[in-house]
Amino acid sequence: MPTATIFEAKTNLSKLVQRALNGEDVRITSGRERKPVVRLVPVNSVPASRRLGFLEGLGDVGPEFFEPLPEDELRLWNGEGE
Repeated sequence: MPTATIFEAKTNLSKLVQRALNGEDVRITSGRERKPVVRLVPVNSVPASRRLGFLEGLGDVGPEFFEPLPEDELRLWNGEGE
């Protein structure tokens, strides 16, 4: 996996973009420790959006779901013993 500092990335951006387009996972690092801060990937490899409602019709939530919990259950959810 190729890595480059921010300075090297500015200097060689075209080459790094081409490597990413060729399928390589290019990492951009920062600081003296060269800590990875950014990953360079082609736009087509990242989902543009996630579709909401992909589980629609697979289950049913009744009106009781929106009712407040009984006190004994609420205490359990809050970690107040059994």
